[in-house]
Parts: sequence; structure tokens; C-alpha cells
Amino acid sequence: MEAKLIIFAAPSGAGKTTLVRHLLKRLDNLCFSVSATTRNKRGAEVHAKDYYFLSKEEFVKRTKEDKFLEWQEVYDGNFYGTLKSEVESLLKQGKNVIFDVDVEGALNIKKEYGTRALAIFVQPPSINALEERLKSRNTETPESLKKRLSKAAIELGFAPFFDMILLNDDIDKAKKEAETLVYDFLEIKKKKVNLISEEEDQY
Repeated sequence: MEAKLIIFAAPSGAGKTTLVRHLLKRLDNLCFSVSATTRNKRGAEVHAKDYYFLSKEEFVKRTKEDKFLEWQEVYDGNFYGTLKSEVESLLKQGKNVIFDVDVEGALNIKKEYGTRALAIFVQPPSINALEERLKSRNTETPESLKKRLSKAAIELGFAPFFDMILLNDDIDKAKKEAETLVYDFLEIKKKKVNLISEEEDQY
């Protein structure tokens, strides 16, 4: 069977990263697409495992050479993108690929692969709930919080362009629904085991 792509996108704080991590633990033949970035390494991050760490000059050069499926410049002036070579290498190995990307990037990947890809929009219950989740991280300044919420308001308008909208008003329920969507898309039987609580950030 041809390998497929599963794309998760959402406003920051909606819970997409938690759902992607959960699915990677649950499915054997599912691989995470490692993104490229121009930001500096943090902590124990490893090149080609956490990110492909590129200089801005190298990143821009690759954009001009059409090496990215999607890319963007974010709040801090750094670039992030999905390398075509990374995705194609995994697909050729017969591995299904999962993405944790921004909304516009997700739609660009979906446009490239069509029905071979499933694009899932993770929707928070409300902007107010999203704001509370972001505040609970204790990583946002008032300025960065304002920027994220402003961007989120725009991103929510893209939801109808996705294949599926997954409401995350309860993380355990959202995990189960994400499993069902992905298992059905990959046409594999769902594992009959109880959902185990995971020690990770919920949002």
C-alpha cells in the first residue's frame, strides 16, 4: 500500500503537538517529518533529529531552489520549513509521515499531495480557552501572547479548508478521535488497548 501523509495544524496552544506525539507512540509505521529552522539549538537538541539547523543564508538559498514544501518566517525573525527531500525519503521507505505545522503550511502540503494526505485542523473550544492555555504555559510575554492570539483569530478562519476539524475541548477524547481518524485513513485496524495516561504537556 502506498505510504500516506497526515497533517496536523492549529493555532498555537490548541493541542496539535500533544496529539501528534500521542499518535507517534501508538502507530509503528508512522514517522515525524523533521523541519528545518534557522533558530539556534535549545538545550540538548540534535541536528537532523529535532530540526535541521540551517543558517539564514542556507535557508534562503534553499527557498530559491524550491527545496521546501512549505516555509514561513515567524515572530522572532527565524525561518521554519518542511524539506521536500525529508518527506520523499520517508515515503520511499514506505513510511507514513505525520506533520505538526502551521495552518498555511498544512494547506500547501495538502495541495501538493492531494488525496494521499489527510489534513486535520485541531480547533480549540474558543479564543478565550486558547488564551488561558497559552497563559498556563508561563512562556509568553504580554506582547507575544497578543501576537499569538491575533494570529489564531486569522487561522481559525482556515478550518473549513481542511479535510477534518477535530475539536479539542477534552484532551483524552481528542486523542481517541485523532486515533480513529488516522487509523481509518491508513486503513489499519485500531489497537485494542486502553488509553494510558501520558506524562506530557496537554497543550
